[in-house]
Amino acid sequence: MNKILIANRGEIAVRIIRACKEMNIKTVAVYSEIDKDAMHTRLADETVCIGPANSGKSYLNFKNIIEAANITGADSIHPGFGFLSENSQFAKICEESNIKFIGPSYKVIELMGNKSNAKELMKSAGVPVVPGSDGSVRGIKDAIYIAKKIGYPVILKAAAGGGGKGIRVANNQEELESNYNLVKQEAKLSFNDDEIYIEKFIKNPRHVEIQVLADEYGNVVHLGERDCTVQRKHQKVIEETPSTAIDEKLRNKMGEAAIKAVKASGYTSCGTVEFLVDSDKNFYFMEMNTRIQVEHPITEERTGIDIVKEQIKIAAGEKLKLKQKDIEFRGCSIECRINAENPSKYFMPCPGTITGLNLPGGNGIRIDTAIYEGYAIPPTYDSMIAKIIVHGANRNEAISKMKRALEETVIEGVDTNIDFLFQIIKNHNFIRGDFDTSFIENEILKKEV
Repeated sequence: MNKILIANRGEIAVRIIRACKEMNIKTVAVYSEIDKDAMHTRLADETVCIGPANSGKSYLNFKNIIEAANITGADSIHPGFGFLSENSQFAKICEESNIKFIGPSYKVIELMGNKSNAKELMKSAGVPVVPGSDGSVRGIKDAIYIAKKIGYPVILKAAAGGGGKGIRVANNQEELESNYNLVKQEAKLSFNDDEIYIEKFIKNPRHVEIQVLADEYGNVVHLGERDCTVQRKHQKVIEETPSTAIDEKLRNKMGEAAIKAVKASGYTSCGTVEFLVDSDKNFYFMEMNTRIQVEHPITEERTGIDIVKEQIKIAAGEKLKLKQKDIEFRGCSIECRINAENPSKYFMPCPGTITGLNLPGGNGIRIDTAIYEGYAIPPTYDSMIAKIIVHGANRNEAISKMKRALEETVIEGVDTNIDFLFQIIKNHNFIRGDFDTSFIENEILKKEV
């Protein structure tokens, strides 16, 4: 690969550009009109404006992005996460345009992107799955029948879903009937696909995912787990590795299951297999994310492996040099997502200009961000503006480093969730590792009220 166009913005675009520079690969940054002064445009070798602020006319505009690649002579496109990263149609257009899409094939994205189809594939591969519908539900009567069969509570999910959208829990038939059409509407609005499926709702689980790397020659490794249990409305807030809910035996079983999932789907590139773990240590396949994850840095810090570089090498047709026996797991890493939002006002996004900025540093502290003093955070996109990643010899040391890092962080001019994150980090149940997916709602938000 000689030149990679990054079809994204913000910290992930910066992250990819830096990896490319270290690999001596030229980069092209695309940007919307509102992002003309964004950091990724300053770091790339070339820049191309692809449209107005509206993402549908810029970062989601297939035609403009492909044209930008052709104009600049880019031979590859890295989609980052979000936007077009899991869009099989875009991946197919890249292939037809003789541009390498840095990720899995469009057929695999299509297969794994439909959550109900992915679940059926996992069942056939011997990967544990949550009891539920065989594929998408065929109507409200079918949904009622399945719910009675598997027992309430149940969860309705968009088949093409992701990012916590198109998800609702029903504790009884009345709630099922009232939520059914709402989920279909949300699915259509968010993913242009109103197919939904139904599963048994696992109460208060841990959300644990396995990072994988797979090349075109059948070589697959996993890089251990990440615990993403600390969430708000299905959106991850803090991630860590290793998980306090996983012992070595279970870690190996989940890693083996993730590798089975990859081989069954014919997957290549980096990816993440997500599981739910119940209170009895049973684990169930939830979905596969066919892209780089927001939280990939904690795995990099714990293993010493640069996942973005590996992803690029795989896309270039190289064989994985990594063997499972060679992967070493060291210490503990934690990531906090810094958002420009006001937790006291229902987490309302707070765009604006950063008038003062101090980011933490020191041993074991990594900051992934694209902000700078004077930068105007646009109102158009996701509110995440930075990630603080810490690494310590053990979990207690990592928590201590994160406390210090949050205390040192100053972002003036906009509201942020830094104090909210600090409340979580210093919570005694979080410190003990005693939490589930209801933790923020029950431990943090209820106590504030």
